[in-house]
Amino acid sequence: MDRRILEVIAYLTIIWIASSLTSPAAEITVTDMEILSATLILEAGGEYAEGSMEAINERIYNRSIARKLARWEVCLQPKQFSCWNSGDILPLLAKAKRHPRWREAMVIVQSPLTNYAKGADHYHADYCNPYWAKHMKITAKIGRHVFYR
Repeated sequence: MDRRILEVIAYLTIIWIASSLTSPAAEITVTDMEILSATLILEAGGEYAEGSMEAINERIYNRSIARKLARWEVCLQPKQFSCWNSGDILPLLAKAKRHPRWREAMVIVQSPLTNYAKGADHYHADYCNPYWAKHMKITAKIGRHVFYR
């Protein structure tokens, strides 16, 4: 298991133990829905094209099925989402929660899956040219993101 995922699990375990021993004011928790929503915000919160955040959510879901991982685990895997590459989860989560589209992202991750990305399990910004893209089929282009399968 990746070091960052282990750190998050350890952090959540410590918080859970601490919350059972201290007052409610000391409780700080990070939920899987918050990790998912933060990923949508940090990757596509500035994209206002229809389906921009929904397509990122679809890609996360498709990867989670293919890799047999929880969706939040997909988000925090190394080099899967550039927004998490620094490993500074809590400051990035706090930044995402201040975004004006935070509530919209929370609704998306808790709603039935859409199909804007047409089954994509890869994507990149249109200003990038990843090595893997030439071997895949483009399924959609939404805002600045190109989706593949």
